[in-house]
Amino acid sequence: MKRIVIFASGSGTNAENIMKYFQNNDVATVVRVLSNKKDAKVLKRANSLNVNNLHFNRDDFFDTDRILNLLKEEADLIILAGFLWKVPEKIINAFSNNIINIHPALLPNYGGKGMYGMYIHRAVVNNKEKETGITIHFVNENYDEGAIIFQKKVNLTTEDTPETVAEKIHVLEQENFPRMIEEVIKESING
Repeated sequence: MKRIVIFASGSGTNAENIMKYFQNNDVATVVRVLSNKKDAKVLKRANSLNVNNLHFNRDDFFDTDRILNLLKEEADLIILAGFLWKVPEKIINAFSNNIINIHPALLPNYGGKGMYGMYIHRAVVNNKEKETGITIHFVNENYDEGAIIFQKKVNLTTEDTPETVAEKIHVLEQENFPRMIEEVIKESING
């Protein structure tokens, strides 16, 4: 049974979906949720599902080995579900090809520092894109540049607003993120 640790910064709908997906799963289970925001709704969601959770600060993450040591004890796979800080190289090195992120656009488009959430959806609408989607990828030392695992597209119309794009992306995330995590785990088990 693989152990998943989720990092999230916000409301945690993707994290909650992943926790529920792996509740009675024979491949993996979510053992902890970590957040850099002490009032993040994701921590309440984890509590309601009886998943251990922890708030940490910048010092814990970047300047000490507190989070790295916790991950070494508890995690086989790390999932970023709406986590906005860049992962330190020491964690990337310790969990090479075992950190997965979801990005609400079709990378390499609309990736990089500062490109998240509504910033992306506004840019997509402003550029009159005909499609957008999600990218699930491994995390490396650069924002949104790790190897792509999966992409799913959705068509857009001239009537779409950043808010309707966000809704379409959310549906894709909910349908695909947990399933793709499970596929990556099964591939690693089966070699």
